Amino acid sequence: MTDPFTKMFQQMLSQGQEMARTFNPALEHFDLRAVEKMFPTMPADMLEMWFGKTFNRGGLDARTRLLVTIAAMTVQGALAEPQLRMTIRHAMEAGATPREIAEVIYQMGMFGGLPAMQKALEIAQGVFTETEGKAQP
Repeated sequence: MTDPFTKMFQQMLSQGQEMARTFNPALEHFDLRAVEKMFPTMPADMLEMWFGKTFNRGGLDARTRLLVTIAAMTVQGALAEPQLRMTIRHAMEAGATPREIAEVIYQMGMFGGLPAMQKALEIAQGVFTETEGKAQP
């Protein structure tokens, strides 16, 4: 990141924290990772409500849609870590294998760059490791 961009990004974060502190002082240090631990995947009724018929009109099955989402998040730099982890879990639940997920991420290295690919692979490896002991559908 360039120095002016870094300054602007830090300023945006500061303003967001100040706004959160103004609305509710408890939100100042809100950590999305804590919510992710409580809800590692989105409940089925929420998925249906938010993504049901609106984004699932046919043409692509859920597995493919989730792999495409992983690709897009990787190209964007894998900056949304909790969302990427959740999407990887959902893709595995939809039938994608760790190898397929890794291949999608490898392919995106050409478009998003090696740092983005590496970060996404590290996130994916963490999900694979945490799900190894659990039964796969």
